[in-house]
Amino acid sequence: MTQSIIYPYQPLIDHQAALRTCRQCPQMIPPVITCNPVLTPILMIGQAPGIREGDFQRPFAWTAGKTLFKWFAACGITEDPFRERVYMAAVCRCFPGKHPKGGDRVPNQEEIANCSRWLNAELDILQPELIILVGKLAINQYLPIKRLEEAVGLIHRKTLQGREVDLLPLPHPSGLSTWIHSDTGKTLLKAALQALCEHPTWQDMLQTL
Repeated sequence: MTQSIIYPYQPLIDHQAALRTCRQCPQMIPPVITCNPVLTPILMIGQAPGIREGDFQRPFAWTAGKTLFKWFAACGITEDPFRERVYMAAVCRCFPGKHPKGGDRVPNQEEIANCSRWLNAELDILQPELIILVGKLAINQYLPIKRLEEAVGLIHRKTLQGREVDLLPLPHPSGLSTWIHSDTGKTLLKAALQALCEHPTWQDMLQTL
């Protein structure tokens, strides 16, 4: 049975208060970015905040977010109600800094491992039924793939921390991505969004609008 959406949820408020004090990774640039502390069966996991997310103190607050929320609008929900009904996490919660050759630096394995304890705690608290994985870094934490074509467009059933959950991978909506503009990318993104629209947990969430 799909759990009710509860907002705000005190255990998540306490969890996020602790998370925002974390300074374990010296190369990461705070602040730690957190979302609304909503108890929900839908968890979204991104890669890491961009350079502008710190200004707005919320995930996907800049150009990539505009694209992402256009995708979700096609599935029946706009940005503000989405933020109130979906828990938005990430592989890493601080800005990794810029890469010397352009774009954002990819977090290293130590940074990912350091931040995984926060994500694992959220999995324990939320016990999600549906996890939306945004971007290859997020996808690779749960589905070891080499190419997006191996994952996007399908729902993957996986056991995480002793519970079965549906994983729905999406490409990253970055303006630097060429994959989402390719014929293959467009086709698989469309299939992924269709699968999301039809998922019963997503449908239950839409009933709360």
